[in-house]
Amino acid sequence: MSGMMASVTLRAPLTGWLAPIESVPDPVFAERMMGEGFAIDPIEGEVRAPADATVLTVAPTGHSVSLRLANGAELLIHVGLETVTLGGRGFTPHVKPGDVVAAGDLLIGFDLDAVAEGAKALITPVVLAGEGYALSLEPLDWLVGWQDGVARITALAPPAVKDDSEGNSHERVVRVDAPHGIHARPAARIAALLRSFVAPVSIVRDGKSVNARSTVGLLGLGVSCGDEIIVRGEGSDARAAVEALVALIEAGLGEEAKADHPAPAPVVPQHGPVTAAPGLAIGQVVQLRVADVDVPRDGQGGAAEHAALARAMATVDAELSAGHGLAAEIAAAHRALLADPELAEAAGHQIDAGRSAAFAWRHATAQAAEAIRATGDPLLMERVADLIDIERQLIAALLGTDASAVPTLPPQSILIAEDLLPSQFLALDRDRLAGICTAAGGPTSHVAILAASAGIPMLVAAGRDVLAIAEGRTVILDADGARIDADPGVNTLSEVSERIAAAREQRSRDRAQAHADCCMADGTRIEIFANLGSQADAAAAGAAGAEGCGLLRTEFLFLERAAAPDEAEQREIYSGIATTLSDRPLIVRTLDIGGDKPVPYLPMAAEENPALGLRGVRLSLARPDLMQVQLRAILRAVPAGQCRIMLPMIVDLSDYRAVRVMLDAEKAALGIDAPVSLGVMIETAAAMLADMLAAEADFLSIGTNDLTQYTLAVDRGNAAVSHRIDALHPAVLRLIREVGRGAQRHGRWAGVCGGVASDPLAAPILIGLGITELSATPAAIARLKAVVRTLDMGRCIDLAERACAAESAAAVRDMAQGVLA
Repeated sequence: MSGMMASVTLRAPLTGWLAPIESVPDPVFAERMMGEGFAIDPIEGEVRAPADATVLTVAPTGHSVSLRLANGAELLIHVGLETVTLGGRGFTPHVKPGDVVAAGDLLIGFDLDAVAEGAKALITPVVLAGEGYALSLEPLDWLVGWQDGVARITALAPPAVKDDSEGNSHERVVRVDAPHGIHARPAARIAALLRSFVAPVSIVRDGKSVNARSTVGLLGLGVSCGDEIIVRGEGSDARAAVEALVALIEAGLGEEAKADHPAPAPVVPQHGPVTAAPGLAIGQVVQLRVADVDVPRDGQGGAAEHAALARAMATVDAELSAGHGLAAEIAAAHRALLADPELAEAAGHQIDAGRSAAFAWRHATAQAAEAIRATGDPLLMERVADLIDIERQLIAALLGTDASAVPTLPPQSILIAEDLLPSQFLALDRDRLAGICTAAGGPTSHVAILAASAGIPMLVAAGRDVLAIAEGRTVILDADGARIDADPGVNTLSEVSERIAAAREQRSRDRAQAHADCCMADGTRIEIFANLGSQADAAAAGAAGAEGCGLLRTEFLFLERAAAPDEAEQREIYSGIATTLSDRPLIVRTLDIGGDKPVPYLPMAAEENPALGLRGVRLSLARPDLMQVQLRAILRAVPAGQCRIMLPMIVDLSDYRAVRVMLDAEKAALGIDAPVSLGVMIETAAAMLADMLAAEADFLSIGTNDLTQYTLAVDRGNAAVSHRIDALHPAVLRLIREVGRGAQRHGRWAGVCGGVASDPLAAPILIGLGITELSATPAAIARLKAVVRTLDMGRCIDLAERACAAESAAAVRDMAQGVLA
């Protein structure tokens, strides 16, 4: 064995109940996706070295450690399940990578109660990672202490050699084509993807290398769209980690535009402000001036300051976890910054040098912000505000002060500030906020996205002159025109007031009628549903007047995690959404992910064109175990009378029939006799087979986003051609007409759940093509219902036929404008 031990005896690394690996309630471990192993359900909060070893990695959150044993085998000890979400709360690592430890040395200490409260389970998998070794176990199911022998790891002949020739080092060159490069959210997605791998992974750009698990490090690289980078891994699962990360990068880092929260197109005049969120407002100026609080330079001792920093991080993390909807998405990026290993390391060095936790954190974030500014990338520089926000929130938690520090607003306030942080925006009384203008900032900043989502007009990059506008002065903020009038005349104020009042009255009338069922002027019933992605969305949709859910995107449950959600978790989520909707219909779309949304527990080969690859129902049929679990969860969670199940990416009856067999089997197993509707989502030229599909499918719903992309051969993520995408193109309308005709022929209903369903201009055309259900964003529902109530079927059919015969989408829009004028 060339001097290397062939066999190593493992002692129990924890005190607790020794159990088989398949008892772990997580398929990543139970199905041995990471390797052979065993598990211990701990009764004491200490992880000790099971043998003499070298420490390879310690998770930044302290919840796991990997070791290289004397015979070269690598061992992962992962305390509890989903403990990474605790952000280090309750964990105290006692070693660092590179340390040499003896059997019995303390590796990690953890608070049993604190971890048990926040984790999915305390049971701790111990996994042999990599190949070339055999694991033999002692008898299981007994109480063990760390002195007890539990297993033996034997090197197979020849033993694994730790050099590049055996595949322990792997790298790839990849081009980043995400529209905005690697900014906060993609960086957070990269970190999330790598949580399920042991190997250290780095990303190299222009000779500079950073830890791929470090959000701040990645931001500091300044990776832009079109840049080539090197992804490099070292360790037993380096190849798998690198290939998974390359697949994520090639798929665009999950940066497809979201229909529910489209990024506002910036209006960039030659001089002056930039539109961040559209709208028009008159109000009284409130100047927001916030100074950084003073923090003590010197600390009260390293142990006390490290503990204080950990407590403050846990407090801020818990506060960020409480958000919903878009605020929760932005909070997720902030939580990634909070858990960033390089920020924590930089702060730790300052504390070790005698500084206070608050001083150390400010110093660490200032260094990171400077590195980002040094890239010169305007988009990345907008993320500096997120770092400042996290800095202020954590320091406030340390000092017991209020991080938001926003003023009490009088009615109809126009808030002016140097810049505005997301936490400050969320703390404002938005009922009194008429508009926002900042001297700095950018149109794609997180606070700009929040303002647009809330419908609050906002200008950014207006220059320092706006900071001199007197407090209490009446101004006009015209975000549509990208200007602020600090000295409006009486006539201008009167004219703008009339425009604002007319728009407000129209919105008020629309909202007043929004909760009534929607019928056209001639009495034809048209259902107005909402697209949903969470229980919070369901509540917002109900408040907006939605008559049901036309599309529940279930992939939100499956993404950015190490293992697929089990039946119990899915059932709980679906049940909560169904309850929130009361008895309104709930259309649940089965899992719709593929090569463009890679997940670590579904390894797939890289695809040259993921949009045309193993996705939607194709993936579900390739992994029937996932489909069966999801169908059972839906059937148990949603009453049969409320439940409708929709299959994505159906192109003919064969896939539909296969799922129908599975659904009927699950119904029979659960003793469900009531019918459950099973429909199809039309996203391709399979629209031409609508007559055939409608003969068996219970309903047809059109995903116009993909249908338009495929029909017009336009990649909506490609800025060079994305302006050509328009669902009102006559070619797309003719396909929709085929769906409407096919559904009517067999007595089925046809709906639209794509982005065009939210456009009131499109409503008369879609209805004239045979569509009887529109599933829109909650914000569009009131106006959409108001428009539909003015229509009659005869005029809609006439308009639809003329639209199908038009030469272009622009011509179609002109026709529709004439009808709705």
